[in-house]
Amino acid sequence: MRLTATEAGAAVLPAPAESLAPPAAERSRAARASARPARLTGFQVVATGSYVPDVVITNEALERTHGFEADWVRERTGIRERRHAAPHQATSDLCLEACRRCLRAAGARPEDVDLLIVASHTPDLSMPATANLLQDKLGAACGAFDIQAACSGFLYALAVGAQFVATGNARLCLVTAGDIPSRIINPADRLTYPLFGDAAGAVLLAAGAPGQGFLAYQLGSDGSGALLLHRPAGGSLLPLSEEALAANLHYFQMDGKPVYRWAVQTIVESVGAVLRQAGLTAADVQLFVPHQANLRILRSAAERLGLPPEKVWTNLDRYGNTVAASVPLALDEAVAAGRVRRGDPVVLCGFGSGLSWGTALLSW
Repeated sequence: MRLTATEAGAAVLPAPAESLAPPAAERSRAARASARPARLTGFQVVATGSYVPDVVITNEALERTHGFEADWVRERTGIRERRHAAPHQATSDLCLEACRRCLRAAGARPEDVDLLIVASHTPDLSMPATANLLQDKLGAACGAFDIQAACSGFLYALAVGAQFVATGNARLCLVTAGDIPSRIINPADRLTYPLFGDAAGAVLLAAGAPGQGFLAYQLGSDGSGALLLHRPAGGSLLPLSEEALAANLHYFQMDGKPVYRWAVQTIVESVGAVLRQAGLTAADVQLFVPHQANLRILRSAAERLGLPPEKVWTNLDRYGNTVAASVPLALDEAVAAGRVRRGDPVVLCGFGSGLSWGTALLSW
């Protein structure tokens, strides 16, 4: 039996927010509590790099082309502009430039890299992995694979790469994250389309001192909230079809209000858990580099954590939500600005679709 577009969409679309959000929030608290923080040291971040496309899309430009209210976007999210990839650019192209800049900063060559990990939810192709394509473009001779955890992707990839380096199974691990969300969001969606931008970031990991690395970190998942941020069509559950395309099910969808509440609570609880695990407090943190989702989310979470604004790195106003690229892009800017020095305790935090999150207290 062939489903209509409406029937196909109903198979994967979420229930109304009023009925979905409360139980999801309750289960999310339990999931956060059960995500045990751990410690992983013996590695260091040797260098960082990032890349944003040249095309700048301001709120005013979206107001002219799409009818979005420029002031509404800025007031509700803190975003003033974002970058969009050129038509010829794919995710691997953005990551390529970020990786090249990272390697130059480290004085390393592509052939020195032992492992390449790419975090992205907008791969060049459904297969092979974007990491395979990037490895070839970069000219590296190493293992390469993808990790898909959306906005938490960089933290997951960083934790995996750190394991290889800390155990001596890789001398240099290049971790990059890149996304082109402008290609998978409905341009007519006034609540979602203005929020996102395209970018890539990268870090190079190497062996470090016994006290360097993650003084504590936490990776978490709460799949009960999966449908709060999802892309219905294009997978094995709902393959692309004429009906799915007609119903716009190939576009990313987000239920903003429950996600907002979940994000604030998750940041507060996860960062708190990681600090307690390391025996530190918010006063000990040199810099907090969170996923750049929404300025109000970041301010609310920072206030509850006791982190002053000057310790919270934000670039959301210039780039929007760049998904997996968000944290490494912000981190690269912070390093370039001299805000991160050897020995500094830095907190990184990613959160989003899955629902998933990753938080790390990194001794730089």
